[in-house]
Amino acid sequence: MAIARFPSIVIDCPDPGALARFYGAMLGWQVDVSTEWAEVRAEHGQCICFQQVDGYAPPVWPSQESPQQMHLDVTVDDLDTAEAAVLDLGATKHPHQPGTSFRVFLDPAGHPFCLCVN
Repeated sequence: MAIARFPSIVIDCPDPGALARFYGAMLGWQVDVSTEWAEVRAEHGQCICFQQVDGYAPPVWPSQESPQQMHLDVTVDDLDTAEAAVLDLGATKHPHQPGTSFRVFLDPAGHPFCLCVN
């Protein structure tokens, strides 16, 4: 028997509101922003939270100089269409692309995330 319904992911960043607006726009989720905290929430309760961290240093991927520690995989129907959309939202395509069924991007705070097709 599960004791919880939906885990939340909390991501460190320098500007929680900016990162929540980025992911909210990408996922089509509701955005809620306060001073040092923000979150995006799906209709069914899934949530990604963002907390402000002083002196934040983004991960350096693929090296382990400053490890990524986590990343999000986002399933999309069409990689080219999704790529154009996330770049327009402020993502950066990483120069290292190790696969063909997914593409690696950095969010506005430097966290890696992948757009993946089934």
